[in-house]
Parts: sequence; structure tokens; C-alpha cells
Amino acid sequence: MKVSHYLCRTETDWADVGRGFEGKPDLLLVFGKRELLPRFYAHMAQRFPGVPVLGCSTAGEISDTKVVDDAVTATLIGFAKTRIRLARCGSVKQADSRSAGVRLAEALNGPDLRHLFVLSDGLCVNGSDLVEGLRAALPPAVSITGGLAGDGTGFQATSVIADAPPEGDIVAALGFYGDGLQVSYGSLGGWDPFGPDRLITRAQGNVLFELDGQPALALYKRYLGEHAAGLPATALLFPLELRSGSGDEDGLVRTILAVNEAEGSMTFAGEMPEGSYARLMKANFDRLIDGATGAAAMALGAAAGAGPELAVLISCVGRKLVLQQRIEEEVEQVREVLGSRPVLTGFYSYGEISPHRPAARCQLHNQTMTITTFSET
Repeated sequence: MKVSHYLCRTETDWADVGRGFEGKPDLLLVFGKRELLPRFYAHMAQRFPGVPVLGCSTAGEISDTKVVDDAVTATLIGFAKTRIRLARCGSVKQADSRSAGVRLAEALNGPDLRHLFVLSDGLCVNGSDLVEGLRAALPPAVSITGGLAGDGTGFQATSVIADAPPEGDIVAALGFYGDGLQVSYGSLGGWDPFGPDRLITRAQGNVLFELDGQPALALYKRYLGEHAAGLPATALLFPLELRSGSGDEDGLVRTILAVNEAEGSMTFAGEMPEGSYARLMKANFDRLIDGATGAAAMALGAAAGAGPELAVLISCVGRKLVLQQRIEEEVEQVREVLGSRPVLTGFYSYGEISPHRPAARCQLHNQTMTITTFSET
């Protein structure tokens, strides 16, 4: 497996992509600022004709141990034994998300499929339903990881590249085939709960209307106090943890994407099922960094042989807003755990797709650091 990584801050850097890489790559991964991606993709498509290109817009780019904005990263990958196939679904909306997952999984399923890496529009797609559709149409042995595209802190539009210029409302999946591929993963958060568990008494899909019979938005604002004036942006600093039962410790953290003052509702990145419990979370700087360390340790512990050659890091925009100047610490901790061998690339997202731990089922997460590592035996 050959991997070369490039950070492009200006258009003059684009010419460097591919230098030092021997032969023709089998795959090009691209993550970057939404406004830069159309020109960058056009350049890459001309420079590497016939090479599959997969990528998305971001809320920040990860390049080795650097976290940057207003840039594009390009990772060229050449496989020795692994085969890949790319599929996409266009014009996907909230209601179509599960069926899009099913269609992608059915298009890529095969007897030697080992892993599916998924990138999705970050605003128009219901990530929970998408993952449910993928799981439903794939054998349990096929692992799934990926993330939802970002748009900085703007939340205006996101885009996905899948062998075509970047577009919105797109879900793309890359299938990896063959026994020579080793994939491992890990996903952890690091947020602290505060306040009591609240029962979700009224919700529809990913829109939450009532907690304990009270208007959800009004209750949320009371907890936030002075921070409520900055909604919806400040919601990234105070996500909700969703759990199937009171006292259940294996919860999912959910990010608020929008608020509706007239309805008193909040729209989340994933499902908010009635009958589940939710509680507020707040940042703990050290525990957020520890979460990244733990995710890396999980991925490394599941890796075989000499260890990973490529690590794709997908972390949440909410973590970036909380950690601010300390944001590179979480990436530096990943490097310390994984060692000097793997190339590190990735992005800050509007949602992370991964099993919570090895052998668990894949789910949509928010506010986590999710790591997928690749190597070939």
C-alpha cells in the first residue's frame, strides 16, 4: 500500500499533488473548504484521469498533526491487493435517507466486500436513517465508517465529491474488497453530562418537540442561560446525549442543527426517538483530548500486522469550537498513539459514522473523534 498526502493552501500548491508518488494512484481522497472544491476537483480530474475521487466539504481539514481552515487536502493511495468500487446516490433528502443507504449497500455488496467508507451531505440527509439502511442491506461482517460533510460554522450548504464535481444532497460510498485489506476503527467523545435525564415525550424523526411534556427548546434555553442568546451556534457547545433507558451508559451524543422558535422545537443530526432519554452535555477539555486518545487506542488495538499505513480522522465541528487553540492537541495525541508510520488525513464534520467500539454495530455519532485505519497484509 502506497500513500502520499498533500496540503494545499493556495492554488499554486495544487501542482505539487502527486510529486513523489510512484505510478498511478488507485484512489484520491479530497477534503476541503466548500468554495475551493469545484476548482480543485477540476484540476485533479484533469491531472489524474480515470482515478476515482472521493471527498467532501469540511468544517476544517486535518493534515498530519495540523488542523487548518480554508485549504484542501489530497491523499493519493495505491493498493497492492485491494480492489475498490465507488457508488453514489443523488438528490437525497431526509425522507429518502434510509432507502439511499439500502441502494448504496446493494450496489456495492459482494462476497469479498470487507469495508464501506461513506461520505454524505451534512445538512439534507438523516444520518441515522442512512446508517440504518446501510446496515440492513449488508452482512454483519462488513464494517462501515465515514462522516457527514461540513461547512465551517455556517451550516448553509455542504457538498460531496464522488467522481463528479462537488454537489449537495449526495451520499457516496466506497467499497473495499479482498482479504489483503486490514481495517480498524475507534470512536470516543469525552463530554460530561449535567442535569437530569429527560424523557422524550414528543418527537418526529430528528425533530424534538417535547422533553418530559415540556417544550424542548424552552427547557434547553433555561439550562443554557446566557448562552441561549447565541443559538443555534452555541448549541454545538451543549449537545444532548441520547440513551435508550435511564441509567444506560452507552449513549449517543446528538448535535443540534437548527432551532424553530415558533414551534419550540430543535432539529438534530440524527433520530430522537420518543420514549428515549436525553440529557445535556458540556465540554471538559481534558476529557475531549482523552477521547481522541481512546479512539486511537481502540483503532490501534484492532489493527493487525505492522500497524496502520493510513488513518482517516473525522472529528466533530463542536469539538473544534470548544477546544479552539487547543484543537491540534487531539490530533497530536492520535499521532502519539498510532506512531510515526501512518499518514494522517481527515476533516471536521457534522456527524461521524462508526461503530462505538470494535464488534459493535455502526451508528451515527456527533461530537466524537472517529478514526478509521487501513493497511494491507
